[in-house]
Amino acid sequence: MFARAFRVRANTAIKGSDRRKLRSDVAAAFPTLSAEQLAEFIPNKEELNVIKIYSHKGEAVTVYMNHRNPILFEVEKALYPTVYTLWVYPDLLPAFATWPPVLQKLAGGADLMLPGVVVPPCGFPQVERGTLCAVTLLGNRAPVAVAVATMSTAEMLAAGMKGKGFAVLHTYLDHLWEYGDKSCPPTLAPLIPDCAGDEEEQEGKEPVNNCPPDPEQHVDIGDLSLKEQDNCADLQGGEELHEDRAAEPADTASTEHQQDSEDSRTPQEQMDALFNQCFFHALKCKVKKSDLPLLTSTFLRSHMFSCCPAGQQLDIKKSSYKKFSKFLQCMQHQKILQVKELNKGVESIVEVDWKHPDIKAFAVPEGFSSASTAQDSKNEDREQVYHAPEIIPLYGVSTKMIPLFQESGHRKGSILSSSEVRNIIIKYVKTNELVDETNKNFVKVNAILCDCLLDKSEQDEISHLKWDDLLSRCLDRLQPLHQVTFFGQEPVVRKGNIEPIDITIAQRSSNKKVTIIKNLELYGLDPQCVANTLQQKVQASATITPVPGAKDRVQVQIQGNQIHHLAKMLLEEYQLPRKYIQGLEKAPKLGRKK
Repeated sequence: MFARAFRVRANTAIKGSDRRKLRSDVAAAFPTLSAEQLAEFIPNKEELNVIKIYSHKGEAVTVYMNHRNPILFEVEKALYPTVYTLWVYPDLLPAFATWPPVLQKLAGGADLMLPGVVVPPCGFPQVERGTLCAVTLLGNRAPVAVAVATMSTAEMLAAGMKGKGFAVLHTYLDHLWEYGDKSCPPTLAPLIPDCAGDEEEQEGKEPVNNCPPDPEQHVDIGDLSLKEQDNCADLQGGEELHEDRAAEPADTASTEHQQDSEDSRTPQEQMDALFNQCFFHALKCKVKKSDLPLLTSTFLRSHMFSCCPAGQQLDIKKSSYKKFSKFLQCMQHQKILQVKELNKGVESIVEVDWKHPDIKAFAVPEGFSSASTAQDSKNEDREQVYHAPEIIPLYGVSTKMIPLFQESGHRKGSILSSSEVRNIIIKYVKTNELVDETNKNFVKVNAILCDCLLDKSEQDEISHLKWDDLLSRCLDRLQPLHQVTFFGQEPVVRKGNIEPIDITIAQRSSNKKVTIIKNLELYGLDPQCVANTLQQKVQASATITPVPGAKDRVQVQIQGNQIHHLAKMLLEEYQLPRKYIQGLEKAPKLGRKK
């Protein structure tokens, strides 16, 4: 719509009742906006303008402006957000990703074809025909286009990801974007994928594979024609043939009866069946009520893996589920178990219906027994090697800090590392010539630094800041975030600072002391496994108890002051950094007589 220049016919300010009506219309069009976000989006006092324009096709468009940037445009009484708005509220619309080279074609006026859409492992968001959507580039959550879906999600998959998927209305780099401050999209790290559990239509079907993510194969976007789609199909066929061959050794290792029954099934159907078998086997023979809540990762590697028949191997990526969390969501939908996120990004099984007909009807395969599976589980626990997660502090640009970071192309919500923040501040100071000429250890405080970094009581008193003070004040006023990367998994960005493993000593009856450990799950540690290990090391009773005042969270409690043993296990065996452990100073003093 804005790929070519448009004509501006009028430019007026929005006041009073018109502003209230606009806020009401925005609330109705985008119900996911909170009251606070709505007040920030359509402020009461800041200047808002409305301009009337005509596109190159003669369409009348109303554009709403704030801070020199277009934030909304209206066509035929329908409101649409601009990319400037979506950079502040990136989750306002359901998003579909495409390859970076596609952007040039979209900005030139092309619509988004389905062969150019990246199919995520957890599946597409569920949309209907006519749903307003955002288009992002692979690896960045910041939208670069606003489009309307020409098919529902189910229709896209049924069409084999061929044809036109989205009618593009507005993009980054088009003339509407140029009417603003021409800033670039922020870099927004992907968050935890939200794999909806109610996608029953897709669960029993072969998921649609995209072409291999080789950028060279996606440079010529004009080639995304039927010919390119055929090439895609050929590649997919080759991958399926390769999977068939890879599955042959497992098939030859199985019994004659299994060969006869599995020959008619695809490798994906065989893997689905294997996951179901190991799942019910683990619930029936391994997991006890006292084990709950149980980390889903522990359930998979310590229980399900040991239930896998000889010569076969569980691989969730070769199943139709693609992610273990989606498999569990399917089982939860059947009311076999219940999964909850007890801590941010850490899911646990909190309830199992052992009276469920599917569990009761499951027959343990020949060659397995309850005793042997219990022993295998113990051996599996001993063989597990813990890898400490990589934790990186990050910072988000807050509303108050926008003036300081907008020169470098960053907006509210942009995520930065401490080194990136440092470089941006240094560049800002040098660009604006704020280094004190007489003492280069000091920085002159201009109006923007004054508003962003100084308290009201300091604004009349402080005219210079030391470099260290300047940087520390800046970091303190940014929104704290952190990125956690567990071994073999994608990085996850979470709000706030990560809570440390909290160790305390409590007094019980008869003057007995107990050691209490909390927040183990945040670091990928199973509280039950930690309790079992500690109990063996110190020969004292260890139990799992609920955290007082916190629903569905647990803590480890062990008799006596065991901080010395605990410190050795966490610091030396698990290789966790000391800064993420709180309470080690409460260890009993050694070699001192009372």
